[in-house]
Amino acid sequence: MDKDRMEGKMKEGTGWAKDKFGETTGNERMEAEGEAERTEGKAQGAWGKVKDAAGDATDAVKDAVKR
Repeated sequence: MDKDRMEGKMKEGTGWAKDKFGETTGNERMEAEGEAERTEGKAQGAWGKVKDAAGDATDAVKDAVKR
């Protein structure tokens, strides 16, 4: 698993906590920061998935060439 996927999940979790804390306390700024952090985490996770897929495709080509 790519480190971007792991870091993305961490950001999503932290963002979710901030979002819910902001909702609970009525702190709109905290809520907005949480939503932004969740979005950033999702994007980073998606980038990690792309990198993983590219690595898998590269490995498949290398294996095919070896045969």
